Amino acid sequence: MKKLTLPISDDEIRALKVGEPVLLSGVMMTGRDAVHKWLNDRFIAKKVEPSEDDLAVYEAIKPILNGGIIYHCGPVVGGVETGDYKFIAAGPTTSIREEPYQADVMKLFNLKGVIGKGGMGPKTLQGCQDTPAVYFHAIGGAASLIAQRVEKVLGVHKLDFGVPEAMWVIQVKDFPVVVTMDSHGGSQHAIVEEESKAVLEDLLQK
Repeated sequence: MKKLTLPISDDEIRALKVGEPVLLSGVMMTGRDAVHKWLNDRFIAKKVEPSEDDLAVYEAIKPILNGGIIYHCGPVVGGVETGDYKFIAAGPTTSIREEPYQADVMKLFNLKGVIGKGGMGPKTLQGCQDTPAVYFHAIGGAASLIAQRVEKVLGVHKLDFGVPEAMWVIQVKDFPVVVTMDSHGGSQHAIVEEESKAVLEDLLQK
C-alpha cells in the first residue's frame, strides 16, 4: 500500500491510479457545504465582499490547502466547550453536494486531493485533470475507527458555522483511503454507474 505525506506533489498525484489504496499522513482540513459556499461566494464568484475575519481565515488556510487535502467530513468533536478538542467520530459525508464548487476550490488553493464518499461528477473529474488532483474514497460506516487516525486537532476556523460545518485542521497518521477518481480522467464511480445502467436495461428487456 502506498504511503503519502502531505503536502503532496504533482508527480505523486499523477502516479496514482483508480483503485489504488493509500495511507495519508500529515495536516489536512475538513470542509463541507457551508465552507465550499463561503469560499465560492467570497473568493471565487465574488458575490460577497469578504470581511476582515474572512480574509484572515483565507490567509490561514492557504498554506494548509496548497498541496493539501479537504476532507468532506462533519465530525463529532469532544471538548468544544473547553477548547480541548478531540475527534470522537470522523466518517466521510456525501461529496456530490460540493460538485458545483469543488473544481474551482481545487484551482484556487492548488488542492491535491479531496476525501469523501460516493464520488463526484464530471466537473470535479475535469478539475482533477487540470489541477492535478485526485478524489479519495474513505470508508463509510467506520467513523469511530477513522477518528483514531486523527492524532491531534490543531485548530478550527469558522466554528460559528456549527461543529459539523466548521473548518477543522487536523493532523492524521496512516489515514486509509482508495483512489476512485484520478488525474488521468479515470473514475470508478462513472464505471459503476455505466455498468449499473447496463444491468438495469437488461433486466427491463426481460
